[in-house]
Amino acid sequence: MTNQPKKIVVTGAAGNIAYSLLWRIANGDVYGPDQPVALSLLEIPQAVEATQGVAMELNDSAFPLVKSIDITDDATKAFDGANAAFLVGAQPRGKGMERSDLLAANGKIFGPQGKAINAGAADDIRVLVVGNPANTNALIARHSAPDVPAERFTAMMRLDHNRSLSQLAEKIGCGTEEIENVVVWGNHSSTQFPDITYATVDGKPVSELIDRDWYLNEFIPRVAKRGGEIIQVRGKSSAASAASAAVDHMHDWIQGTRKWVTSAFPSDGSYGIEEGLVFGQPVTAENGEFKLVEGLEISDFQRERIAAGVEELKAEREAVADLL
Repeated sequence: MTNQPKKIVVTGAAGNIAYSLLWRIANGDVYGPDQPVALSLLEIPQAVEATQGVAMELNDSAFPLVKSIDITDDATKAFDGANAAFLVGAQPRGKGMERSDLLAANGKIFGPQGKAINAGAADDIRVLVVGNPANTNALIARHSAPDVPAERFTAMMRLDHNRSLSQLAEKIGCGTEEIENVVVWGNHSSTQFPDITYATVDGKPVSELIDRDWYLNEFIPRVAKRGGEIIQVRGKSSAASAASAAVDHMHDWIQGTRKWVTSAFPSDGSYGIEEGLVFGQPVTAENGEFKLVEGLEISDFQRERIAAGVEELKAEREAVADLL
């Protein structure tokens, strides 16, 4: 291998999501089996020692693609020369904390990280915000990086997309890879809209293969509440599946895909989505760029569901207006 390493930043590197994510990155699951990587692990000062333990385990795994592992609590250092960034670390919602308080607390994290990306990241930087509330955290980071193209900032809706595929496949009795043209519109929240309007299995509309009552009253709410369901059953959050979805997102963004996937990225005003909102939309990927699936006919039912996400994200934007 003679390629120069790609620098990949992972924030919240001592956390549970990163503990799954880093091994997938180190294995070549993002850039491919022939691309060396340099890992930059960013954490808060009190978690640096734990991150050193993570780095020790990565070293002990002897991944041939991993050429260096740097640990820091300095965002400017972490993002200098970065080609890809997984922004995982975020302020969790505490007891009695309002959503507006959560957004304000995360603004103090994602604003400075956006500034550091703006100051020193590589020209091909791609940013995926995983830490919740991901859509508005991505909006904050984007506004703090005015010299970076807006479309380089995305938020993760791929976990919701993957959950949708899994539940549909189980219901229909097919493989997830057989399902085409699913999308999850909106915010990574209870207002998200897993949409099967265009979905097919072997050319047959999914809507003809499932009961509409199940779709409306079981499928849509279950996709939105799946994280809570896993916590209730397992006693822990869905860290591994979140990490897997983050890898899927970044891999497809870099490597390309002709299949529809869901990405939250700044809207261009299509489909009744206010321009600039970081909104889950259907995309393909080509030449290192996500491409919006254009020209879809939108029904009144879809429009109503999409509008709910728009209103929620507008309210979130208003709550962090002083940061934008």
